[in-house]
Amino acid sequence: MLKHYLLLLAFATACAAAATAKENQRVESANYAKWTAKAVQALAARADANSLATAAALNVDGSAVRADTAKSEQAALELAARASELAPQRPDIGWLRLQLCTLSQTCDIRDIATVMRWVDPDNAAAWLPTLAAAQRDRDGIEVDRVLADMARVGRFDLYWNRIVAMMFDSLNSVRNRLPGNYAASDAERYRTVAGIAGAEIIPSFAPLVEACRESASLSERRELCLKLAKIMQRGDTIVVQNIGFGIERHFLQPDSKEARSIAERRHVLEWRQATAVNLDTPLLPWTKNARTRTRLMHMRSLAREEDVCIAILREHKLALDPPVAHP
Repeated sequence: MLKHYLLLLAFATACAAAATAKENQRVESANYAKWTAKAVQALAARADANSLATAAALNVDGSAVRADTAKSEQAALELAARASELAPQRPDIGWLRLQLCTLSQTCDIRDIATVMRWVDPDNAAAWLPTLAAAQRDRDGIEVDRVLADMARVGRFDLYWNRIVAMMFDSLNSVRNRLPGNYAASDAERYRTVAGIAGAEIIPSFAPLVEACRESASLSERRELCLKLAKIMQRGDTIVVQNIGFGIERHFLQPDSKEARSIAERRHVLEWRQATAVNLDTPLLPWTKNARTRTRLMHMRSLAREEDVCIAILREHKLALDPPVAHP
């Protein structure tokens, strides 16, 4: 009888915990929906390029917890268009607008992608939507043409640091007009905008990876992919660098010297990122905001995510490479 009672008690406790977790999630979603709605309203009223671009990103993300996705996407595209009109030479705002367009089922990317390539012609990433369309149409000639254009330029940037810092600063400027039950601290605001940016400004690399994997029997495309992989390995975002390592690694023998070199470079990159993140998560909770402000200071002055990690390691007088593993 006692065993039966204990089982019933455990079951009841588990059900209560699940119900509590579900209710907490519902409350969190409701708070976030209210917060984003207020933030979009406050940012749109400021009507400067940074505020409008941030409002556009928030409007798309906030629609995920509301029943107005199509309407929110259209409003976000209009806000992004207004931001681009105010700052036509800003590649970060142009990139955000292009990515919001790719997330919408009704947006025609062709003109926006063309403008993006005009604003920053040295950025290979600007060709990704065009490559995706060619790959979707199975147009091998167009795929090769686009890969050639991508491999001809010198950078592969997603403007991660600039966009995250822009969104943080824009939200900071209207923080007194926002509900205090969500993202009330610098650390929470940074975590929120980094999450939104991660979902919206990092494109799908599947078409690029697929096109390069198809190049095993196409020597010319293989050379283009290798050139592009080298460019990506110097990209402004760690995810871009890792994709570049992966593309080059596909063409190498697993036990080759070159493959081992790539594995080591990737290990160093990931170690730097993980170590910097750990330093940003201090043992003393009340220092989180200070660590967040330090990271943002580096993000405003440095273009590459890896360079921010390096700056944080140097600030703490730590080695830039992982310790050597001894057998």
